[in-house]
Amino acid sequence: MDELELLKKDWKKEDTSRFPKLTYNELYSMILKKSSSIVKWIFIISILEFVFWTLISFALKDADYNKRFESYHAENIMIPFMALGYLILAYFFYKFFMNYRTISATDNAKKLMENILKTRKTIKQYVAFNLIYMALSVFVVLGIQFNKDEEMISLIEKATANGELFQFYAVTILIALAASAVLIGIILGFYYLIYGILLKRLNNNYKELKRLEV
Repeated sequence: MDELELLKKDWKKEDTSRFPKLTYNELYSMILKKSSSIVKWIFIISILEFVFWTLISFALKDADYNKRFESYHAENIMIPFMALGYLILAYFFYKFFMNYRTISATDNAKKLMENILKTRKTIKQYVAFNLIYMALSVFVVLGIQFNKDEEMISLIEKATANGELFQFYAVTILIALAASAVLIGIILGFYYLIYGILLKRLNNNYKELKRLEV
């Protein structure tokens, strides 16, 4: 049981020997402050996450695989695909920031409850987008390799000559799916650990507001 719950219980009692009796507005202010802090951290963590992956991308830029991929000259596909991803991420960063500003300026419990629900929805959409975009990236890259990579083309021609083209595609796609599932599982675990904890705290604040309104 956290401090807010203890204070709320005390607020409903006549005995004020343990805690000072708090008014409705004082309890509401505590919940507002906690909610605002949580949403601020959601915004900060999303920015830090973006910076982290950007640094990783630059660090691996000279890796053999990336140099090989650059030789495919698939900029006409990758640049629009990456630009779309950055635009959508920018939209989510904007939403997180606006959620923080809106919650910080909320002046009544009902509106705060609505804003908490909106923030929870935005977080879930953000996580879903990142996971879907990651899965799509794997198959976009795989599609480019099918058409541009000389070794892959050679394997496709060999499989075609042996009448094993379907089997070749099936095995390759299954391997890509398995690798994507592992990667997504790791990222999902990270999201659950970080955003899941913040969402749980935000949800607890929402429940506290509902109790205050009873």
